[in-house]
Amino acid sequence: MANVIVKNLPNSITSCNLFCGCIASYMAFQSKYEYALLFIVLGAVFDFFDGMTARLLHVSSPIGKELDSLADDITFGLAPAAIAFSLFKEVHYPAWLESISHLLPYTAFLIAVFSALRLAKFNLDERQSTSFIGMPTPANALFWGSLVVGEHAWLVSENFNALYLLVLVLVMSLLLVAELPMFSLKFKDLSWGHNKISYIFLIVSIPLLVIFQLSGFAAVILWYILLSILTRKKS
Repeated sequence: MANVIVKNLPNSITSCNLFCGCIASYMAFQSKYEYALLFIVLGAVFDFFDGMTARLLHVSSPIGKELDSLADDITFGLAPAAIAFSLFKEVHYPAWLESISHLLPYTAFLIAVFSALRLAKFNLDERQSTSFIGMPTPANALFWGSLVVGEHAWLVSENFNALYLLVLVLVMSLLLVAELPMFSLKFKDLSWGHNKISYIFLIVSIPLLVIFQLSGFAAVILWYILLSILTRKKS
């Protein structure tokens, strides 16, 4: 009995991630963005511990790998897509866009599609053992949740409109599958020389979180992308 529990523990944790993703997606469709972000974060916590648990217990399995990708596409693909979909229903539409205002929200689901492509690519790409090629799906999901919760009033004002949102959806979707090296925050040791990029990232991230508060997480993700671009030759 104990062996069965141990064997299935990582998959149970992954299933909790999937469960959180389903709730996050529902909350997003209801425009309850704070709860959507909360369950995305909870899903990310479960996503962190399922792989760690599998390695510690030496019970990794092909089923676990497939389940993990499925869960991630719901929590970090569908949920942020649902956030963008609901936001499309609220944003300002210029007069020249009003004729297609009923169609534009569906472009939000490109986030889920490109997230699935990114996850499939990650599973097969041996170059991503110590760093990433393209933006990780949890970072993208955190960006959308943090941005919409922290800057909702501005996003639905006349200073922002559906065209900007469409461009943002397209750019963030393409970043998921872009051939752009992005550094990992895994520390080899505590030395500056081996972890310079990670230390620079963390040093700048702290004031961003203080200044922008909740939407600071979105700012941190943008800083992560920018720093990855600036240091791509060194990665």
